[in-house]
Amino acid sequence: MLKVNNIEVVYEHVILVLKGVSLEVPGGGLVALLGANGAGKSTTLKAISNLLRAERGEVTKGFIEFLGERIDRQDAAEVVRKGIVQVMEGRRKFEHLTVEDDLLTGAYSRGNDPSVRKELDLVYSYFPRLAERRDVKTGYISGGEQQMVVIGRALMARPKLMLLDEPSMGLAPLLVQEIFDIVIRLNQEEKVAILLAEQNAAMALQVARYGYVMENGRLVLDGDAGTLRDNEDIKEFYLGLSELGSRKSYKEVKHYKRRKRWLA
Repeated sequence: MLKVNNIEVVYEHVILVLKGVSLEVPGGGLVALLGANGAGKSTTLKAISNLLRAERGEVTKGFIEFLGERIDRQDAAEVVRKGIVQVMEGRRKFEHLTVEDDLLTGAYSRGNDPSVRKELDLVYSYFPRLAERRDVKTGYISGGEQQMVVIGRALMARPKLMLLDEPSMGLAPLLVQEIFDIVIRLNQEEKVAILLAEQNAAMALQVARYGYVMENGRLVLDGDAGTLRDNEDIKEFYLGLSELGSRKSYKEVKHYKRRKRWLA
């Protein structure tokens, strides 16, 4: 479904942020993009959704294809109409709107489509707590509920591919589990392909089928989720555990070796 081929991203015409990034998301797939803060995960998602231009960034090498069509030269609105929707990190909500009105903004590109109300009911079926809070302004609900709003708003656009950026950020463990359970259901029941950018590797690799690891703007490791879960480097880098299970400081954790194999 999605093919990112050897892209480079430059900000302000001089700052090289991504270097030779290649990844794929199959139709109906759930793929994790792992990395520490600043590794380049968000920039990768913005390159796909073409939100880079708003931040004076651009893809300067390589290309991005969605369903066989090149999209890296299209504007962000056209990318959404083709079926790619990004859920930004930090729970970007419309604080002054009610929960329901905030959700309805996700269907803006669909105009007066009569099925919008049906989609809203679908969102409420996945997030029943939002149905209870539909008349409350989004700025006054909890962080977990706000995360539900931004995912539900993306669902209102009827995405074929959803780009989720750090959905667990700032949430309590029980809420993280609840959000990820819903992500799995959306993938399995609604057949929405998902590219999940996460620092929480343990949780991401529980739900994903395949994963990529980023470091300093490059992809340094990839494989099926089970293989990555058992990888000692992953355990050290993300969990701070040595082979014997002892805690290690961040400074003692080694950097990954650069991937030798790049996707064609």
